[in-house]
Amino acid sequence: MTVEKADSTVEEVTKPTPYVPGPNAIDVSPSKDSGVLKEVLREGEGSETPQPGSKVFVHYVGTLTDGTKFDSSRDRGTPFEFNIGKGNVIKAWDIGVATMKKGELAVFSCKSEYAYGENGSPPKIPPNATLIFEIEVLDWQGEDLSQKKDGGILRYQIEAGEGYATPNDGAAVEVHLTGKYQDNVFEDRDVIFPLGEGSEYGVCEGLERALEKFKKGEKSRILLKSKYAFKKDGKPEFNIPSNADIEYVVHLINFEKAKESWSLDTDGKLEQAKFFKEKGTNYFKAGKYTLAAKMYKNIITFMEFESGFEGEKDVQRKSLLLAGHLNLAMCYLKLDEHIEARDNCDKALDLEPTNLKGLFRRGQAYLAMGEPERAKVDFEMVLKLEPSNKAAASHVVMCNNKLREQKGREKMIYANMFEKFAKQDKAERSNLVNGWWDGDKVVTEKDDDLVPKIEKKKKVLNIKRPGTGDSNNKSSENDRNNTNTPQTSESKKEEEQLRNQPDVMKTLGEWGKDEREHEMTDFERENPNILMLNSTGEEFKNM
Repeated sequence: MTVEKADSTVEEVTKPTPYVPGPNAIDVSPSKDSGVLKEVLREGEGSETPQPGSKVFVHYVGTLTDGTKFDSSRDRGTPFEFNIGKGNVIKAWDIGVATMKKGELAVFSCKSEYAYGENGSPPKIPPNATLIFEIEVLDWQGEDLSQKKDGGILRYQIEAGEGYATPNDGAAVEVHLTGKYQDNVFEDRDVIFPLGEGSEYGVCEGLERALEKFKKGEKSRILLKSKYAFKKDGKPEFNIPSNADIEYVVHLINFEKAKESWSLDTDGKLEQAKFFKEKGTNYFKAGKYTLAAKMYKNIITFMEFESGFEGEKDVQRKSLLLAGHLNLAMCYLKLDEHIEARDNCDKALDLEPTNLKGLFRRGQAYLAMGEPERAKVDFEMVLKLEPSNKAAASHVVMCNNKLREQKGREKMIYANMFEKFAKQDKAERSNLVNGWWDGDKVVTEKDDDLVPKIEKKKKVLNIKRPGTGDSNNKSSENDRNNTNTPQTSESKKEEEQLRNQPDVMKTLGEWGKDEREHEMTDFERENPNILMLNSTGEEFKNM
């Protein structure tokens, strides 16, 4: 009985508690259908709330209406992050979290049509389930509009725009700009300019990138890292130092989209391409190579597809397309983007294989890329087509000089390599040890210790051992007879000692068992004239 009572007590303690929205719960659903009810448990800081696109960091606990918990970031110990208003989460979250301030804690009651609908999310969430979420907003950051997603251009929306259209490259935009550096306003003005050419109107790169995402009427705060603002040059007239981060409040009052290729007929495309060419040439002459490159890219966009062009119009199209690639290659050369320059020259030469500008500029690109051999081929082709071309002739000389320099460097590299190997080999040889059997043991000597003893060892090797036959005896005797130096008593004594040594060979060419320090190996049985060395000759053991 006691156990049963204890069990029922435990059951009562652990049973989930159902959630019922209190009198302070408010309806935050767009249609006010009580689909998303919010009850604030703790107020947040300030007045700002996360806007669409912001990355939000939250902790949450999700339960069913009976109190059963199905998910919790707190249990995992890691905050959950998502981009609000992008459909990354259920609708109730996009709606509800957008109403919360930093540090706020609230409970949301979410009907199924704002959660997982009639299907649910098996096995934890049944069909048509109303869900309860306790959510705490820890922090958020603006929407990252930079291409590299490096946090360099962050948008905090103040007022939403209308419709869905956004400005395209070349669109005429009318904006009001309020720039701040360290809470000091440095500019406050209206400006109209073609998007993509903002540098001509004092508009920094980061703002242009941001405006590409704006809708008509939108007002947002834009935070810019220095590389998207005034970079290392700063803005002395505004007292902005180099590498300074700044912010703007931007209001897109109106814009008119630029004409796009698909919306024009062939005549319209040709006219627009000519306009881009003229504008690009003006920018190039002014030394504004980045803007010039944009114009030449536009030519290629409008002229790259031949559909609809016939006869004279197709001739004009190809001429403009060729000019676009050639001039873009020149811009890239000026901007030290040599691979892009080469690629555009390749495309120009696909259109006209003997084009002198294409060959010459590709040669320049190859030379800058450190490929003088390929560059020389292009310059020589220019000379073949136009023998009087002095620029090509001088560049051939430059290529020859570069090739000689390369060969010289290669020669030095290989010379140093071989010298290094020679030193290593010499160092390794200095550690080599010579060894031989003197009748009792293995004797080892380094090269520098060996030379004085060579003659003595020769004597040892030439003296007859007992029992080895007369031929060796005669040979030794002849050697002595042919020697002009008479034998000393000391050498005679040494010879006598050697003669009296026991015979170590039982049969000719075989080592005796008593001379072995181990049982014969298979190798020794197959080669009886070889003695396997013992532990004093580790380098040769078990050959």
